Amino acid sequence: MDPVRIGVISDTHGRFDPALPELFAGVAGIVHAGDVGSLDVLVALRAIAPVTAVRGNVDVSFGVADLPAEAVVAVEGRRLLVGHVREALLRRHEPAREGFACVVTGHSHRFAEIWEDGVLHLNPGAAGIARFGLPRSVVLLEVSGDGIAVTRVDME
Repeated sequence: MDPVRIGVISDTHGRFDPALPELFAGVAGIVHAGDVGSLDVLVALRAIAPVTAVRGNVDVSFGVADLPAEAVVAVEGRRLLVGHVREALLRRHEPAREGFACVVTGHSHRFAEIWEDGVLHLNPGAAGIARFGLPRSVVLLEVSGDGIAVTRVDME
């Protein structure tokens, strides 16, 4: 069976990049790890695929302030734990003990792909305005019964 492709994005800060529909074409869903910035970003992402989004520290305006602080997404029998700030999420959860295959967070604007105790800890980087001298990026995640594969896509 073919893997299920998921678009992973974070820290858009109200900016919807016009390249996103092409980058995320054909994905089964999109995971947004917070700092969405505006309802317009969610509406535009939902035109591509179903979206699971969590609230980040800048999400205080109408349409994004009510997003949950964390979410669980099930893909091909694997569970993904989604939150904005990794450290805060890990104070509330023990991903390996709780059976998560992947932890998705944002906040730092820095791409990260780290395996700890058999769990993928993933930060797609920031897809909004480039900050801190870091490139803007998103991730295409392929999930199957065999595992999880990460493809980083730089947006510059």
